[in-house]
Amino acid sequence: MTLPTLPTLPTVPSSQAMALTNGQKRALENLYAALATDDVDLVDHALTENWDDIPLGPGQQPGRDGIKPVFRMFRTALPDLALTIENIIAEADRAAVRLRMTGTHNGPLMGIAPTGKPIDIVIHEFHEFTGDRLSRTWHLEDLLGLFAQIGTWPNLGQGDA
Repeated sequence: MTLPTLPTLPTVPSSQAMALTNGQKRALENLYAALATDDVDLVDHALTENWDDIPLGPGQQPGRDGIKPVFRMFRTALPDLALTIENIIAEADRAAVRLRMTGTHNGPLMGIAPTGKPIDIVIHEFHEFTGDRLSRTWHLEDLLGLFAQIGTWPNLGQGDA
């Protein structure tokens, strides 16, 4: 009997983010584990209820409940999605994270049919904490790189240009 392979959960490198509390480090790990696994409710342990996500994605609702459908969409599109926290620079109640996301485009993504192509992109995020929860995040994902790697672009309802 072969057991299913469990995803490797993203962890804060032990030599980084020394200015953060253990609870703040767990919040980051829970946020990224919510995306790297099918347990999107882990964001409830990572984010304040009125977490400010800057910028919101197309159709995304504000607050921690607003990120859950986005995470589900990425998990459906990239069922083998894996995240690695590569770098964290931190000071009290703030952290900058460089995160690597890999996977295979085997599900629909923003209206794009599965291509079966692998992706490897970097995400940069800047977080603010309130206590041991994230209260604000500014983020930049390399979506241009993602779409170039799968070889197509989403139609964002703007017609043919």
